[in-house]
Amino acid sequence: MIRPYHAFCLIMPVLALSACVTASSGNPADALVGSMMDTPSGAPAGTCWGKIVSPALIETVTEQVLVAPAKLAADGGVATQAIFRTETRQRIVTEREVTWFETPCPDDMTPEVIASLQRALAVRNVYQGPVTGRIDAATSEAVGRYQSATGLQSPILSLAAARALGLLATPLDQLEDG
Repeated sequence: MIRPYHAFCLIMPVLALSACVTASSGNPADALVGSMMDTPSGAPAGTCWGKIVSPALIETVTEQVLVAPAKLAADGGVATQAIFRTETRQRIVTEREVTWFETPCPDDMTPEVIASLQRALAVRNVYQGPVTGRIDAATSEAVGRYQSATGLQSPILSLAAARALGLLATPLDQLEDG
């Protein structure tokens, strides 16, 4: 199932790749990204974010509620039938959940980086398309397949996945010892 946010990502892949917290550079695309997307509170300036919104799961419950009990006659038979009314209500089974994840910023996603992404995904047998240097539906789907192994169900490339694929450098202070 493609959620509206994901459909937007497939239609406008470069702009919908992430939301950025930056000062306006004067680039109309930057202003468009900033005005269409939001970021988590407290996000550091210069970082870009994607999000997954899992909608609430709501069930409709219909019950028969006793209004008046049956009345019995002196001989033990039913003098009047019980009266019920039908009540229908909705109940939230699972609350709506928003998951934020850091993404590469659009300026980092050059055609060369995207071509490297496509090659890296092809080597891992999750992308079978041509190396074009453009994010298209096939690339987004392959990113989603690759990231699903880490528990991130999104066609938007996470910064962690980009670093794991060797596409972007990991700052020295973020490298694990050992």
